[in-house]
Order: sequence, then structure tokens, then C-alpha cells
Amino acid sequence: MSDEQQPAGQPPATGEQAQRRGSFWRELPILLGVAIVVAILVRAFVLQTFYIPSVSMQHTLEINDRVLVNKLVYHFRDPERGEIVVFEAPLEWRSSTTDKDFIKRVIAVGGDTIACCDPQQRLVVNGEPLDEPYLYSQAGVSDAAASQPFEATVPEGRLWLLGDHRSSSGDSMDHFQRSGGDLQAATVDQDAVIGRAFVLFWPPSRATWLSAPDAFDLVPDSPPERAPPVPAQPGN
Repeated sequence: MSDEQQPAGQPPATGEQAQRRGSFWRELPILLGVAIVVAILVRAFVLQTFYIPSVSMQHTLEINDRVLVNKLVYHFRDPERGEIVVFEAPLEWRSSTTDKDFIKRVIAVGGDTIACCDPQQRLVVNGEPLDEPYLYSQAGVSDAAASQPFEATVPEGRLWLLGDHRSSSGDSMDHFQRSGGDLQAATVDQDAVIGRAFVLFWPPSRATWLSAPDAFDLVPDSPPERAPPVPAQPGN
């Protein structure tokens, strides 16, 4: 007779139950392995978290905020105006070899004409003035939409990207000025975009959806046609 005793009120384990327990422990490493592979695939192709290391998107995003990035969406459509995107920055934009992934807001897409500024000091995209309530503001004073007057047409397949904290952002405006107006240097290839930041989830007290502002819905898909020049009249 075995020295082991079955607890009172507990029926003895059947051979089938013992076999199921053994099967679970044999399958557990496989289940863990599958879970790890799924997590790696999701991170690589679907969703990834990023933390904010700089002030360039204040006060929409603060230093050490965490955002969730949809890496799948731009396989089915192009980035749209107003969206916040994470992208692999051009080498000329980086301040160090580890400073690779940037986060900015899409202001204009390929074919758009962007200019500064209208009489209310707003950026104008395809002839439509852009209200930007997200611009960095301190003590009631907001950043200027742009640091100087300009006009540019974004090359096809490229993006004009700006930080919400315009005065502290290495972005399209900054590199447009640094390069003397070189649009290739000032814009980012669409293929460099990693994904769309769609939710701020950490800290919980600041959690919010990162939706494109409604003002971008008013921007037409193409610049207005310029009136042809008036031919010179012959003198009397």
C-alpha cells in the first residue's frame, strides 16, 4: 500500500486526468514559443510602442510619453495631412548615429503647395489657411507657424513634416532653411515612414487618441490654378 493519502473528499485522480496534466506541461514550452513568435511578428509588422525623447512635439507629446504606432495602415494607403507619423529620419536630420526614429506631424503631401503665411500668420496649404491649435504655447504665447515667409511645392512621393513645437524642432522648415530651399533635403520619402502614432497611452493621466485635426479636412487635394499672366498692352 502506498504511504501517500488522497485528501478527504477528493476522488482519486484517474489515469486520464494524470495524462492531461502531463500533456499540459509538455505543451507549455510550445505555447510559450508560439506566443513569443506572435509578439515578435506583431511588433515587426502591426503595432509598436515608441517613447518620446525630445520637446519637438510639445505639448501634444511630452518627453517620456509613450505612443502606440500602427505599422500596417500605410501598406494600404498613403499618409494623410494632420496625422502624426514615426519615420526613419534622413541622415542629414540626425544628430547622432542612434538618433534614427523621429516623430512629426504631416502638414503637406506630394503635390501640395505650402506657403507662409496669410494675414493671420497661418500656414497656407493648397490655398487654404490652416488653423493649428496644437502649436506649442507657453504663458499664452504660441509659436509662429513658420519662422520666415516661404513657398514650396512638395515633390511627389514625399512629405512636409513639422513638429508642433516649431521653435524647437528639426523638421522640414528647419532643413528647408539650412539647405537654401532644397526640397529633397527638406522633405521625407513616404517609404521612410514606419507607421502612424494613433494613441498616447502613457502616462495614463494623458492618455488620448492622436487624431488628425478637423482643419486638415478643409485643405483641397491640389493647389488652386494660377491665373494666367495678363499680356502686356502695346503702347499708344
